[in-house]
Amino acid sequence: MTFLSRIAGAPITWGVDGSPGWGHLMSSTRVLDEMRQVGLSATEHGPDGYLPQDAEELRALLDRFDLALVGGFVPAVLYQPESVAENLAYVDRAAATLASLGAPVMVLGPDSHHPGYDRQIDLTETEWDTFLTSLARVIETASGYGLKTALHPHWGMAVVRQDHVERVLDQSPVDLCIDTGHLALAGVDSVDVAKVASGRVAHVHLKDLDEELAQRVRSGDLAFRQAVIDGLFLPLGDGSVDIRGFVEVLETQGYEGWYVIEQDAVLDAEPDPGAGPIGAAMRSFSFLEDLAGGL
Repeated sequence: MTFLSRIAGAPITWGVDGSPGWGHLMSSTRVLDEMRQVGLSATEHGPDGYLPQDAEELRALLDRFDLALVGGFVPAVLYQPESVAENLAYVDRAAATLASLGAPVMVLGPDSHHPGYDRQIDLTETEWDTFLTSLARVIETASGYGLKTALHPHWGMAVVRQDHVERVLDQSPVDLCIDTGHLALAGVDSVDVAKVASGRVAHVHLKDLDEELAQRVRSGDLAFRQAVIDGLFLPLGDGSVDIRGFVEVLETQGYEGWYVIEQDAVLDAEPDPGAGPIGAAMRSFSFLEDLAGGL
């Protein structure tokens, strides 16, 4: 598959998030239709219940818009012994659903037990031991359904900093989902992570970043969700992240997975036809078209 044929979208780019009170949700048919208008080839699954859970129903819906399903985000708290069993049971259910729908990858969010994304955590050594043991069970569970596990370092979760990522790579066989925006928000260069994780990148989320807003989030002056509302994640090429350098490194390494335009947004109402998140998605896809010419 060519580079441009491996560009997918995520429903959250259109403001679709499962967090309580996140914002207005556009209909799945409008979101999928706009993905095709942008030129995307596939979508991620989005939050539970947004897209059909029945395989035949989902396949019919995706076929209507000529889109494939490339994965789904599954957050789980894996470092607290008292909640591991519950979270692993949820992972099992989510993996079974994704596999039945034909997705190749489960994107694992190493979640925090704190609500929201505004409290950063450092696991104790005991918690790291529990986390890594639980992570091995997640990989085994997903593999049993024919899925690859891609661990997603994420702001406000248990794995996000450079040292977190390097420890996971050193002490676990898990592959990564590199999210350029979340890494940059944590002060991590996604180009460096791509080099360190060579051969172990299974999935990619592409975001660009407003560095001024990012600094306010890092300092605690601005809550993550409010920063998203204010425009924390920018169309590709408009912010401080070296998207071009990151993609060039991955392509040189022989990466054959998907690049997902995942530019978190919060909507307060239904956009007018032709307006809203589609504009930013089109800018991002246009940037990738230009980038493709130089690969």
